[in-house]
Amino acid sequence: MTVKASSVPAVQVLRKSRRLPKLGVFEWVVEIIKYLVLIALAFSFMLPLYWMASSALKDDSQVFTVPPVWIPRPALWNNFWDAWGIYDFNLYALNTVAQYAVPSTLGAVFSSAIVAYGFARLRWPGRDTLFSICIATMMVPFQVTMVPLFITFKHLGWINTYLPLIVPAYFGSPYLIFLLRQFFKTIPEELSDAARIDGCSEFGIFLRIILPLSRPALAVVALFNFLWAWNDYLGPLIYLHQVEQYTLALGIEALRRTMTTTGIAKLAYPHLMAVSTIVTVPILIVFFLAQRTFIEGISLTGLKG
Repeated sequence: MTVKASSVPAVQVLRKSRRLPKLGVFEWVVEIIKYLVLIALAFSFMLPLYWMASSALKDDSQVFTVPPVWIPRPALWNNFWDAWGIYDFNLYALNTVAQYAVPSTLGAVFSSAIVAYGFARLRWPGRDTLFSICIATMMVPFQVTMVPLFITFKHLGWINTYLPLIVPAYFGSPYLIFLLRQFFKTIPEELSDAARIDGCSEFGIFLRIILPLSRPALAVVALFNFLWAWNDYLGPLIYLHQVEQYTLALGIEALRRTMTTTGIAKLAYPHLMAVSTIVTVPILIVFFLAQRTFIEGISLTGLKG
């Protein structure tokens, strides 16, 4: 004898679960105000980005018109091509990615992960004290160490090279160490204990267990360091003095200086906005493609103190 189960109760339960919670008038007003504030904040964050992209399609007369012209007519799409060709921005982009951002990111991620593993998973005397000192170094601004570092790198003969920008990344970053340490502490200790029983070394545990389980946090750390290197202006300005070594940040500043000269760029301000838009687009694309991993890594780094 077969019993035919009715699907009506399950459907009713599903419909009940999808119903909106019953809120009073006051709760509805609070929810509406909350979303209106969020929409206003999102609009305020998007407005500068829209102004930069729209200004890249204008000419000087539209840029400096009061009241402002929000929609360029006509849209001068050739501004992007003309602006990118004023200087050798292809070379600057290659320098930024291949010579600076990628090498420093690889070094920062691996070195910070090793240090964070020592602070999170190993027990040794003075561990917490040394970690506190490491975190305290975050309060020292770069302007304090800028001159001593420049003198040190000058004596090493590293000026006009990318070494001052890359080599320090291979000694760890306090902020990245903090993020990875918080994530490593959320991984169960039983996994490491089981690996030790099987004869795995600490470095083997780090490579085979901890790092594969820490992909979200490693992705966040890599993205943070890559963004910092991509946007860095002060470091290349101090150590790179030859035009062929310029990064994108130095190239944009060189383009900005042309606005004070005559006869070099007829559409100086739109050209500046065009190059800035081109430089911003890859970062937006990377974030949207990796936003799930990025948000997951950020949320998980603070689960355990």
